[in-house]
Amino acid sequence: MKRRLLTSLVLTSVFLLTVSLGITTEANAAGRSEPAEEMTFGMVIKYPGTPYIEAFIHAAQEKADELGIRLIVRDGEGDAHTIMNHMDTFMVQGISGFIMAGAVDQRAIVPGVLRLNDAGIPITAIDTSPEGGRVDYFISADVTTQSAKAAEAFIQGLRDRHNGEVPEGVVIEITGDVRDMFTRAATEGFMSVVGQYPQLRVVQGDGQWNNIDSHERATDLLTRHGDDVVGVYVQTPDIMGPGVVEAIIGAGKDPADFGITGTWMGPEGVELIERNHVLGIVAMPAYVPAQMAVDLLYRINKGEPVPQLGDVLDDEGALWAPARVLESPWADEGLYIELQAPVVPVEVPVDDPRLWENRLQHLW
Repeated sequence: MKRRLLTSLVLTSVFLLTVSLGITTEANAAGRSEPAEEMTFGMVIKYPGTPYIEAFIHAAQEKADELGIRLIVRDGEGDAHTIMNHMDTFMVQGISGFIMAGAVDQRAIVPGVLRLNDAGIPITAIDTSPEGGRVDYFISADVTTQSAKAAEAFIQGLRDRHNGEVPEGVVIEITGDVRDMFTRAATEGFMSVVGQYPQLRVVQGDGQWNNIDSHERATDLLTRHGDDVVGVYVQTPDIMGPGVVEAIIGAGKDPADFGITGTWMGPEGVELIERNHVLGIVAMPAYVPAQMAVDLLYRINKGEPVPQLGDVLDDEGALWAPARVLESPWADEGLYIELQAPVVPVEVPVDDPRLWENRLQHLW
């Protein structure tokens, strides 16, 4: 659905005053009037215990507490049937908003999205977006764009290790679950850069978003291609990087010689960078989108100003800004807030306090 283009700096500024996503304080919470009736939001996650998911939960709960909202979080187990059961239960519980924070098959959950739409319940999504129905806001850094950014760092690493030239050889790409929208988008971004070098032959291994499978795939491909391997790309180093690094070490090689890059850093990625086991990682935002998701649902319910198509959200010094508000390319209707993300340690140091991995150190 096409929305009216608004460029009002006033509306954008008002929105950013409450979701600039700096430190939430008791004074901030006390200064905002409580809603006359408590709102309840439902949130579905996947892979509980994974740091970026824990960051989603922590940030969403913090914003919900600030606004006087009851937040119910359920594990969808990455399974479409389980997720849609949660959606149905949430509707029975009378939720005022829904946050989709983790699914694998984004098409299979569309019937549940449509039921929420029919019930008039607004939806925000983070991580990945349902591929159908109305999703009022999808909030994330663009996976394709950021994967291309990681691939550029990967190519530069190849040049740095080979006297300024991109060598001939095999590049191992460890992917996530091939059913996942993220996997497809990440490969598209990676290949948009690496595909420009015909001397590189890319071979893929399905790491299934975990260190066990990624270790096995990397071990198999390193054994099969041996000294022809000139680099290794890992779509998400936070949940697959340690497995890949151990496979390289197990093969008697130095991980630094393979210039590993990817997107999603997490505390695991921080450690890998500090040990010089990876070249660089695009630090995708997790804290910011979760807080925005809660705040936007609150604003929709209260009839308060929300970002419109064409707006550019800004917050001086924030790693996620500027963020364009675009039409969603995934859902049938709704908007996409495209956040920015830095390459660590190329653009910002690994200990930068603005990174959620450092902000939430107490969680791990």
